[in-house]
Amino acid sequence: MAATQVQPTRMELTRLKKKLVTAVKGHRLLKDKRDELMRQFLELVREDMDLRLKVEKGIRDANSNFVLAKAAMSEQTLREALIAQKQEVYVEAAYKNVMSVDVPAFTATTRTADANDIYSYGFAFTSGDLDGAVKSLSDILPDMIRLAEVEKSCQLMAQEIEKTRRRVNALEHVIIPETREGIRYITMKLDENERSTQVRLMKVKDMVLNDAHDYTGKKKQRSEEAGA
Repeated sequence: MAATQVQPTRMELTRLKKKLVTAVKGHRLLKDKRDELMRQFLELVREDMDLRLKVEKGIRDANSNFVLAKAAMSEQTLREALIAQKQEVYVEAAYKNVMSVDVPAFTATTRTADANDIYSYGFAFTSGDLDGAVKSLSDILPDMIRLAEVEKSCQLMAQEIEKTRRRVNALEHVIIPETREGIRYITMKLDENERSTQVRLMKVKDMVLNDAHDYTGKKKQRSEEAGA
C-alpha cells in the first residue's frame, strides 16, 4: 500500500486499524489451519505408503497364482471358470469434511454375505492356484478401496495446503506490512498536521496579544494626552 494511495484522515486510520486486527487474526487462524492440515496430510501419506506396499504385494501374489493356474489348466477351462461371477461388489462414495476439505469416504458392500461366493466355479476341475489367486484379490480389495480413498484425500489436502500457504504468505508479507505502513504514514501525517495547527494557533495568539498590548498602550497614551 503506497503512501500516496492513503488518505491521511482519522476515518481512514480507524479503518486500517480494524483491517490490521482482522488480518492478524486471520493470519493466525490460517497458520493453525495449515499446520493441522500438514499434520493430517503426513499421517495420510504414511498410511498411503503402507497400503500401497500391501496392495502391490497382494497383486503380485495373485498374479503368481494366476500364472501357476494357467500353467496347470487349459485356457478354455480357465475362461469357463471365471466367465460367470457369483459375487458382486458395490462401492458407494460419500464425503466428509476435514479442515474445510471435502475428502471422499468409500463404502464397499457385496451382493451376498457368503464369503465363498467369490469362487464362481466348482473345485473339481480347477487348480488350487486359481483359488489362491481369487482369494488374494478378494483379500486386498478393501485395501485397494482404502488406498483410492487415501490417495484422493492426499491430493485434495495437498491442494488446500498450497492454497492456505499462499494466503498466509499474502497476509504475512503483503497485506499486514502494507496496512502497518499505511497506519504509520497516516499517524505521522496527523501528528504533523497537529503540530502545524498548534504553531498557527500560537502565532495567532501572539498576534492577538500584540494587538491587545498595542491597543492598551495607545489608549493609555490618549488618556495621558487628554489629562495634560
